[in-house]
Amino acid sequence: MSVRTDLSRLALPAREARSWPFEQARLLLDRILRLRLDDAGRDLAAALLAQGRPDEAVAALPSLREPVIFQCGYGASGLPHMGTFGEAARPTMVRTAFRALTGEAIPTRLIVFSDDMDGFRKIPDNVPNREALELDRDKPVTSVRDPFGLYESFGAHNNARLRAFLDGFGFDYDFMSSTETYRSGRLDAVLLKVLERFDAIQGVMLPTLGEERRATYSPFLPISPKTGRVLQVPTLERHVEAGTIVFRDEDGTLTETPVTGGRVKLQWRPDWAARWVALGVDYEMSGKDLVDSVRVSNKVAKILGGEPPEAFHYELFMDENNQKISKSKGNGLTMEEWLRYGAPESLAYYMYQSPKSAKRLYFDVIPKATDEYLQQLDAYNRISAEANAPAIDNPAWHVHTGAPPAAGSPLSFSLLLNLVSAADASTKEILWGFIARYMPGADAASQPLLDRLADYAIHYYEDFVKPAKRFRAPDERERAAMADLAARLRALPAGCQDAELIQAEVYEAGKAAGFEPLRLWFSALYEVLLGQSQGPRFGSFAAIFGLDRTVGLIDRALAGELAG
Repeated sequence: MSVRTDLSRLALPAREARSWPFEQARLLLDRILRLRLDDAGRDLAAALLAQGRPDEAVAALPSLREPVIFQCGYGASGLPHMGTFGEAARPTMVRTAFRALTGEAIPTRLIVFSDDMDGFRKIPDNVPNREALELDRDKPVTSVRDPFGLYESFGAHNNARLRAFLDGFGFDYDFMSSTETYRSGRLDAVLLKVLERFDAIQGVMLPTLGEERRATYSPFLPISPKTGRVLQVPTLERHVEAGTIVFRDEDGTLTETPVTGGRVKLQWRPDWAARWVALGVDYEMSGKDLVDSVRVSNKVAKILGGEPPEAFHYELFMDENNQKISKSKGNGLTMEEWLRYGAPESLAYYMYQSPKSAKRLYFDVIPKATDEYLQQLDAYNRISAEANAPAIDNPAWHVHTGAPPAAGSPLSFSLLLNLVSAADASTKEILWGFIARYMPGADAASQPLLDRLADYAIHYYEDFVKPAKRFRAPDERERAAMADLAARLRALPAGCQDAELIQAEVYEAGKAAGFEPLRLWFSALYEVLLGQSQGPRFGSFAAIFGLDRTVGLIDRALAGELAG
């Protein structure tokens, strides 16, 4: 999905672009100018940027040379799912828009941060050896044994899964582990500020908690030196000058420990704020369910002397039962499942669409997302050619980080699905036999995306379409209309592959039979001939499937062979 593309000549058109990543990029640029420059510097930068001269602005204002930091977080206690991919894909789209808006003059980084130091509170339902994991409950996820037996810890296993997936999509990112960040001392200065400003942070946090939790809450979660567990216990004493706290360990002994060097972890909302401050995060997205948490973390960040990042709240993904997708439950789609049935580009497109609207993330969204992506890619190439400039508001531009391919697929995914269905094409070779007759000279080398779509179509058909097929017999009016259609198709020139001419005959047969609205006629064709309620444009399907075969299919339906 991601390719490092030269976007240096798009600063002026990016100022007028209307798609949501560009709207976010402009808000982020406003933040950078506000925080890094004085009034005179802002005026100079604004004037140069308005003239499409961002490189001159950066040359004149050294503070703009520091990278703009995008961040997304990953909970390493569960296996990655598609929502995890969205958490990286959407910030990448904003980052690409920001690079275009600033003509590549201001550097950027995307940090993918794994919260792998969190205590292992809940054992996921979708992992093996769950009984053994009980022994590691409440330890940092990077200290929990790997139930799959492949890595040194469950955290390392899940981090590897995440990185392999993001690498497979070509994301440009810097991976950071919470465990390594705490232990390396990268957070030490902020942790000492948390200790120093403990009471002010408590003043923010305690009103957000229930009465029972308020009584024991501390922003510090010490890691027991005896059991290795992350403890949710009160802070009994604070020694600011020494940089230590005192807590009661699990065996009842009073224990003093430094707050630095990975010996404690912060509660998650103070942790979020501390990370923003220590890493200088400028932009972070989060789900709508975290709006209140962001508000609280913003207050903590300001107490720590930082400025909260520019925020964007997206709606959540739901499973087939409209339940929120959960890493621990393993509901919804896995990354591997989407990639079995749909192109990676279609997934990125699905993430791009209406991020503030809730969407189902289940198998039945894949065909529609795939075909919409193909339509957008065709539109991008057509509009860009007509305007002699990239159509930067087109979703395909964002899906491909500013470098969409010059060609998509000449056939839609839905058409391939129905071709597989009608031809009972169990292998890609059979499917290519039909395609090659319709498109002489076409093959996997000249049509790589179409070749991939053929694989996806066969998988999807075998797993979802074929088991749900329900052929029915035509009623009297449908039977007469289909007989008329067969006669019309026989009257066409032998071997006709003119999809428009065939489609016209299909329309005429439906009109002559009095179907109103005409979509009822097409539904009848799909249900009787293909055993499903929807299908592709029938003329295109018949042209590829073959006129003789299409007539034969109609004859078999009229003879009762399909419904039987």
